[in-house]
Amino acid sequence: MVSKSLFDNTETAFKLKSDSELERAYFLFKMIANEPLVRIGTAATKFALNLHLPVEGLIRSTVFDHFCGGVSEKDCMTTVQNLEGAGVHSVLDYSVEGKEEDAQFDTTVEKVVELTLFAEEKSAMPFSVFKPTGFGRFAIWEKVTEKSTLSEAEANEWEKVITRYDKVCKSAYDSGISLLIDAEESWMQDAADDLCEQMMEKYNKEKVIVFNTLQCYRWDRLDYLKEIHKRAKAKGYKLGFKIVRGAYMEKENERAEEMGYPTPICKSKNDTDDNFNAVMRYIFENLEDISLFLGTHNEASSYLAMEIMDAKSLLKDDPRVWFGQLYGMSDHISYNAAAAGYNVAKYIPFGPVKDVMPYLIRRAEENTSVAGQTSRELTLLKKEKERRKL
Repeated sequence: MVSKSLFDNTETAFKLKSDSELERAYFLFKMIANEPLVRIGTAATKFALNLHLPVEGLIRSTVFDHFCGGVSEKDCMTTVQNLEGAGVHSVLDYSVEGKEEDAQFDTTVEKVVELTLFAEEKSAMPFSVFKPTGFGRFAIWEKVTEKSTLSEAEANEWEKVITRYDKVCKSAYDSGISLLIDAEESWMQDAADDLCEQMMEKYNKEKVIVFNTLQCYRWDRLDYLKEIHKRAKAKGYKLGFKIVRGAYMEKENERAEEMGYPTPICKSKNDTDDNFNAVMRYIFENLEDISLFLGTHNEASSYLAMEIMDAKSLLKDDPRVWFGQLYGMSDHISYNAAAAGYNVAKYIPFGPVKDVMPYLIRRAEENTSVAGQTSRELTLLKKEKERRKL
């Protein structure tokens, strides 16, 4: 039986945090809970960075150090080792976004390959990760998704994206490291899904190397999963999926309204939760073919996954099932699940402070929109502060 109080243990949840780090976390989540303050703070931060004002030190000592592992992979190693001591694995995520040039994409590819080779020798790092738009312009993904005719230059550009994908997937295959590919906006995602499916067919023959991401706030994802599962079974390869709720909801709804098409997003939070759990159940019913990386900060879904594993008599550390949370968030899930024996990994973003700010701003805005989660973080941090005083 799975104890429904597993995630309440704050001593385990925050054992890696010093008293000062605990206070900083409490302060940050108090700030994030205030929506107008987040809006003002993110605008002021963008403004200061664009003017090259000397604010990097302040950012580094507050929000950056809480949500990121460092400015380089070597900078992250103390964090990786501390997590490993608590039974938690690490996924180093080079979180540089919004680039537009070939040289920048090639640099990101080299960085992901470097990280994959870096992970090969470290049991604490079983995964590598990247975003599709780290390897090609958003506009080219969008055009391929729309099935628009590409100019000769665009066709060459798209071939370069395919080559970058293949290079990174081959590196992961050769290293035996699994590769998590993030999902992005729906109007570029079909091209990313199709390319990821090609890579799964090529590299997931014996074991799951390549994982795509399913954003379960999209109501069409269960149908998509069933269709790709049929194709994979027919062709004889395995699937890997990270499942998440999603990170672009406001943008998705606004674009759908502006352009007059039905929103791809579920009607309500409850519908999203139901969809997430249905996708998760489908994968658990088909674990022989599909490996699961459960990317969630939702306690109910995490408990449900544990109950399904228990009902199916699966080992807690079944290599086909992973629980994952972002660094700096939901430590009560990560550390308590790891202490109970489950496979757990933390996504650890890193990169130069200025380059990582778009990621951090998105995280702050996303947390603001999930008020219940932020208040839960605050409640647990307060509980641990009081426990330490006693």
